Amino acid sequence: MTLTRTTCPYCGVGCGVLAGADGTIKGDPEHPANFGRLCSKGAALGETIDLDGRLLHPMIHGKRADWDTALDLVAAKFSAAIAEHGPESVAFYASGQLLTEDYYVANKLMKGFIGAANIDTNSRLCMASSVAGHKRAFGTDTVPGTYEDLEQADLIVLVGSNLAWCHPVLYQRIAAAKEARPNMRIVNIDPRRTATSDLADVHLSIAPDGDVALFNGLLAHLAKAGRIDAAFTSAHVNGVADAIQSAQASNLNDTGLTERELATFFQLWAGTDKVVTVYSQGVNQSQSGTDKVNAILNCHLATGRIGKPGAGPFSVTGQPNAMGGREVGGLANMLANHLEIDNPDHRAAVQSFWNSPTICTSAGFKAVDLFQACADGKIKALWVMSTNPAVSMPDADGVAAAIANVPFVVTSDMIEATDTNDLADVLLPAAGWGEKDGTVTNSERRISRQRSFLSPAGEARPDWRIISDVA
Repeated sequence: MTLTRTTCPYCGVGCGVLAGADGTIKGDPEHPANFGRLCSKGAALGETIDLDGRLLHPMIHGKRADWDTALDLVAAKFSAAIAEHGPESVAFYASGQLLTEDYYVANKLMKGFIGAANIDTNSRLCMASSVAGHKRAFGTDTVPGTYEDLEQADLIVLVGSNLAWCHPVLYQRIAAAKEARPNMRIVNIDPRRTATSDLADVHLSIAPDGDVALFNGLLAHLAKAGRIDAAFTSAHVNGVADAIQSAQASNLNDTGLTERELATFFQLWAGTDKVVTVYSQGVNQSQSGTDKVNAILNCHLATGRIGKPGAGPFSVTGQPNAMGGREVGGLANMLANHLEIDNPDHRAAVQSFWNSPTICTSAGFKAVDLFQACADGKIKALWVMSTNPAVSMPDADGVAAAIANVPFVVTSDMIEATDTNDLADVLLPAAGWGEKDGTVTNSERRISRQRSFLSPAGEARPDWRIISDVA
């Protein structure tokens, strides 16, 4: 059996996999994300490639149709909505399960040919706080760390991140590094004790949403202790004094931690040069998520513990291609290549490169707002790609009602029976993992190839081709 080198489709770690058409799955020992390691989900990938529940051919109003008829109907309905109500009346809702090439084509069609920016993604739900925090701190949505930093750090701080369950291979890498270097210290900051706490030297049972106060308190402590890197901040950082003054106003009582716990954490962080702060959904999925991100980033910027081996803030993503989608503009408030919609020069550069007849001039509806616009009757044609928002969105029942309110709904999916597909007029069968070729970008911004080792099931097509055919 020939094994194909590809990439696991589950989480943002982006592990390399050797896969066979008979369901054989092995970790790729040469892939630098996992070096052959796999978690239980990745090891069981072979069980996901059967055809149970698969959508095998286009369907219109619950009846089988051919591709030409289905594509013509989608194109006609979207064209009619645009002609009658304008480009802002149509929308795409995409997914971190898409490959980068799929994302790119969908983004290009919506922003450069339809001329609106109404394309958003379920990655918004897990990564929007990091995107906004990165842009506020760095000017671009840039993750300044690599997985190797986890093994080179002397202190790893985990914030709102249950790595043992959610990113098991990264957890395994940290566990192996700690075993090799027992002096490495790990702090787990989480209101609950989790499986990840088992590896930690210190578990801080912080009050929910106490993270901003904690890291503002840390910044104030760093300033008081003389740990601000004056040379680094003078050369590379603006607003240090204002940030410290703001941090000093935070109330440490909001952390729910004792004075002893705070002192232990502050001294450990301040006294360790190689610190990596890993944060995930416990930070991002919060009403104060962006402020949490910036409170963490500020501590690294103020001390120059960033952009160096074993030091930096590190956002780990939930989905396999949340980062790839962001790189090619798969959000309603950005263009490809991290360029900005509200910058005329950026818009001109993208339109010129695409040789497109138009370009969006303002941000579109973001995920939650998009479905509210559906409920309000503003969206006349909706295309949902590789996700199930009638289940996965906040206020799922309200989102399902909003989708039902849209005059024309099309989905492209692997699975036939989903809550969202039940609301759709047209179902388009999409190729799944193992059947499509392209790239994904993991949490450390490493681009990996996803290669096919199976023929597409039934009449399924890759997402990029479906989008291009409609275009």
